[in-house]
Amino acid sequence: MSQERVQREVVSVVTAHRQREGAGFTVRRPFPSATIEQADPFLLIDEMGPTDYRPGEAIGAPDHPHRGFETVTYVLEGAFEHEDSAGHRGRIAAGGVQWMTAGAGLIHSEEPADRIKREGGRIHGFQIWVNLPRALKMTQPRYQEVSADGIPTGRSADGLASVRVIAGRALGAEAVIDTHLPITFQDWTLQAGADVTAEVDEGLNALVYVFEGSVRVGAGGMRIAEGQMAQLGDGGLLRLQGDEGTARFLLLAGKPLNEPLARYGPFVMNTRDELLEAMDDFRSGRMGEITRTAQVVDVPAPR
Repeated sequence: MSQERVQREVVSVVTAHRQREGAGFTVRRPFPSATIEQADPFLLIDEMGPTDYRPGEAIGAPDHPHRGFETVTYVLEGAFEHEDSAGHRGRIAAGGVQWMTAGAGLIHSEEPADRIKREGGRIHGFQIWVNLPRALKMTQPRYQEVSADGIPTGRSADGLASVRVIAGRALGAEAVIDTHLPITFQDWTLQAGADVTAEVDEGLNALVYVFEGSVRVGAGGMRIAEGQMAQLGDGGLLRLQGDEGTARFLLLAGKPLNEPLARYGPFVMNTRDELLEAMDDFRSGRMGEITRTAQVVDVPAPR
């Protein structure tokens, strides 16, 4: 006799705060914060914008190092251009995603597209950091880039719910991104009256971050509003219901690493000694430099 699958429920709600990052652009960040360090294996969620820039105003994240984790950039509006010390260069347009495994380390730059810098325009998107387990901290850097038309999309039978599947699976769609660990990364849109049940593997830490409208989450139908993040209890199913108007939100889930965490700025390791080694490798140039410039941001030593 099969065992009935457990429905996940909301266990806590966090309201994102706004702060300045990079060269001075504003993000809305539910964590890390004074109360939540991480949602293992997720280290950070930054909602960039939406911001309407005038000509000459747009700013991004100039040359900076990374080691020990992955950065996922998902663009909703606008476009970003990136390059790194390993010679990778590319452009992420609206609806596209870049999944970068920093691993052993590199110098990276991510800026609004030149056209937006010159002419102005709207920027809206996300950057999410995913931790790597100890065994993969020093893995070879890797890029996976998928344009908007390459991201699988699912839709409910009544058409009131749709989902773009960046990682994991939902409503018959399965991601093309390959992840080192079991990860769910989905962009859901619900209309009023929508009522769907998503499968979320048991044992994964899961959360919902709403960036437009509001949504009812869990069998109890707790209302989660724009700018709020719901942390979910365990289970294999998640009920999602439309509230008033259109709602858009990210559904994230990942297998917790349950390992020691030593983080300082763009370095995420397991011990303080590993952080100091990363700092030394960066300062000595062993992470390389982007060939068009030798300028990189300085990273002060941890206290």
